Amino acid sequence: MNLASKLFKGDLVIWIIFMFLCLISAIEVFSASSTLAYKSATHWEPIADHATFLLGGCVLVLLLHNIHCRWYALLAGGVVVSAILLLLLLTRIPGLVVVINGEPRWMNIGVTFQPSEIAKITLMVYTAFILSKRHWFTDKQMFRWIQGAALVICGLIFFTNGSTAILLFSVIQMMAFFGQISLLRLLKFWGSLLLILIFAVSLLYFAPEPVMKRMPERVHTWRARIERFVDGTPPVKIESGKAVHIDGDDYQVVHGKIAIARGGLWGKFPGHGQQRDFLPQAYSDFIYAIIIEEMGMVFGGAFVLFLYIALLVRVGMIARKCDKLFPKFLVLGCGLMLVVQALTNMAVAVDLIPVTGQPLPLVSRGGTSTVISCAYIGIILSVSRFGANMGNEEEEEEPAADENPVGIEPDTDGHPIESGLASVENVDSDINPLEAVAELKEETTTEKNI
Repeated sequence: MNLASKLFKGDLVIWIIFMFLCLISAIEVFSASSTLAYKSATHWEPIADHATFLLGGCVLVLLLHNIHCRWYALLAGGVVVSAILLLLLLTRIPGLVVVINGEPRWMNIGVTFQPSEIAKITLMVYTAFILSKRHWFTDKQMFRWIQGAALVICGLIFFTNGSTAILLFSVIQMMAFFGQISLLRLLKFWGSLLLILIFAVSLLYFAPEPVMKRMPERVHTWRARIERFVDGTPPVKIESGKAVHIDGDDYQVVHGKIAIARGGLWGKFPGHGQQRDFLPQAYSDFIYAIIIEEMGMVFGGAFVLFLYIALLVRVGMIARKCDKLFPKFLVLGCGLMLVVQALTNMAVAVDLIPVTGQPLPLVSRGGTSTVISCAYIGIILSVSRFGANMGNEEEEEEPAADENPVGIEPDTDGHPIESGLASVENVDSDINPLEAVAELKEETTTEKNI
């Protein structure tokens, strides 16, 4: 127990949520990756790969939650690096850009990773850093710096992964709202973007075929998803005496609904699901439907949803306990990034929104996504430990000399830093300076005599 208390610092509730999600991930990915196991040399290969990333993510959590949260401000400079990586991704350089599932979203520089995941965490930290420096920037300057970076990064991501760009942009807007950026400025900005979005969607939906033929392939995918979502005709035609054929563009959505319907309240038990053999992304985009099929609506669907909602609530409690602004906005950004993405994945699985391709954080099979999601948890635990002083009951207070390395902290929350001369106010003003000097001289002489 003593070893566990030394290893797992920070908020205990966050640790419990993280471990439950990792356990569900290991069980369901092993079950849902049956199609990958069939194609692999051994049936252990898919789960072994996922377990490797999950174990590496757990080690990363242990490392990150021991780093003081003030040092994560250095990640704000990664926005420039992220922009360069995304520009390189758009160039589609052979050997550097990797195309998986028909999409050029990955890069290979010795290891294969998604630049968009790096961009998400750096832009979130950058936004938290700008919001915390109210004594550096005016409200107008903060608005311009945040929205400018968000438009550039999300615009670069949009060309290869539109849903990720929209999700990231939405989280940044939530952070700006909670950071008390002028609501009038935000409403004007959001209104302008909404009008542009409506115009773009209408143009995409009603564009004639000769125009669409000149558009990139990705634009055709967006149009198909919009058409499937707004189309009111049933995706499956049932005729008496004839077999039902499920094919076409609604293939994933229909099989996802079948998985949810088969699960019922209590599920079929892990390993007994059938739709994992039909859904192309059963271990990633539609893993929530597989969880409901195998674990039921109660122990699967409702419990997983409860874990993410509890994570968001706990993050809000940690943010309220933070005295400084940077840890407060940093933990809010991490929590929003995880939970908004999770809710998006669940909404797709139950056909509330069009298919987006967003994985379920900490649960879906993946490399970069799993590691970065674990990094969010590590940062949340670091803030709970050092920013909110949770889970440090047995530790001694840090020396005051280590309070402000390289000028990153302290965050004065908009108030000027008090001068060291202010401590003179505590000195008794009735003491005569000449008498004090005489007494000091007398004490020194006495010491010499001794």
